[in-house]
Amino acid sequence: MTPVSIDGAVTIPIAAMAGLIKQGLGDYIFDVIVAVIWVTALTTIIAKVVKPDVVNRSPFLSDLLYVSNAWFVTRMLGALFATLAFYKVGPEAAWADSTGGLVLFDLMPTLFAVFILAGLLMPLLLNFGLLEFIGVMLTKVMRPLFNLPGRSAVSSIASWLGDGSVGILMTSKQYEQKIFTKREAAIIGTNFSLVSITFTLVIISQVKLEHMFASFYLTVCVAGILAAIIVPRLPPLRNIPNTYIDGSEPTKDVEVIPAGKNLVGYGVEMAMERAAKAPSFGKLVSDGFKNAIEMLFAILPVVMAVGTIATMIAEFTPVFNWLGAPFVPLLELMQVPEAVAASKTMVVGFADMFVPSILAASIESDMTRFIIAALSVTQLIFMSEVGALLLGSKIPVTLTQLFIVFILRTLVTLPIIVLMANLFF
Repeated sequence: MTPVSIDGAVTIPIAAMAGLIKQGLGDYIFDVIVAVIWVTALTTIIAKVVKPDVVNRSPFLSDLLYVSNAWFVTRMLGALFATLAFYKVGPEAAWADSTGGLVLFDLMPTLFAVFILAGLLMPLLLNFGLLEFIGVMLTKVMRPLFNLPGRSAVSSIASWLGDGSVGILMTSKQYEQKIFTKREAAIIGTNFSLVSITFTLVIISQVKLEHMFASFYLTVCVAGILAAIIVPRLPPLRNIPNTYIDGSEPTKDVEVIPAGKNLVGYGVEMAMERAAKAPSFGKLVSDGFKNAIEMLFAILPVVMAVGTIATMIAEFTPVFNWLGAPFVPLLELMQVPEAVAASKTMVVGFADMFVPSILAASIESDMTRFIIAALSVTQLIFMSEVGALLLGSKIPVTLTQLFIVFILRTLVTLPIIVLMANLFF
């Protein structure tokens, strides 16, 4: 998770290694992704119909394959959409480059590579004291500002510098291990899983303002931090129970520094206690493979299904135009040029974060394009990736809650972005 500079760009090693996996597999990566989605669908059908003993005897397989009816249908839809997009058959609306083709060929390869690496390497991150040390060092920052434990900073930094999916996967796994409560996991997943720095460059380039990247990224950071302070203090996130996955309540904050101990010394002490309890090498490898399989099987079909449906709604229906219409008076009040054209991009980002920038490319005003690009990043939740990842994980959020948080983040960050845009234009 340590930030490094590769080819002049700041990233994290796991993101760079994901790039090597994609490069190594080449076009075969799409065959592998479709095969994984189909294996998931077929094994889920077998488990639901036959209920074999091998699944019943294994808690891991039971948890992976015995899913609710809603998730069963989602996995089947994921297999269907992956097949249509891969072979370009059936209704074009399902496999077009802006719908199913976008999800399968543009988004899924990165997710596939990141899932494998994150799954295999996650036990190294969780079991040797890093989170405990960071937690103690940053608790005086994270608690007052975001009402989160200090260790959540690791997930946040991984998202900002690497990829939002890494942060979500880390958060979900720590939630399952009773490191984060339900509310904490939901707050981190919906407020800190930003796209990487490199992808923000793609966004600003799409609206032909790459020469303003420094101003753009400063705007994204300021608006994102303020949203992360404000939104968790509002419903629905505020109303999520502050209990662990099993319903138990936190007994005390393990990051509170006892009297007579200094910050660094206590951080090292907590880290060493955790490292002393680390599992054996064999258990680490076993847990890593289970993590990777769980991520691939449980989340890839969900991303394929939810992402395709969301982008189809955005591309072929006026739903998001209708939802964006109420923003026209607000944009006009803030004197944003071409307010009507800008309003059509306000909510469409819920389907896919890249769509607003595509629509904004035809807007003449540089300032309006800047605002739309920055807003599309700070809205954060988009169903073609982050939203689907959150729904497919164990983090306790619903589709309705995600949409409400999306709207809240839009309302909070839009005035901040407009204010900063007026400083730069």
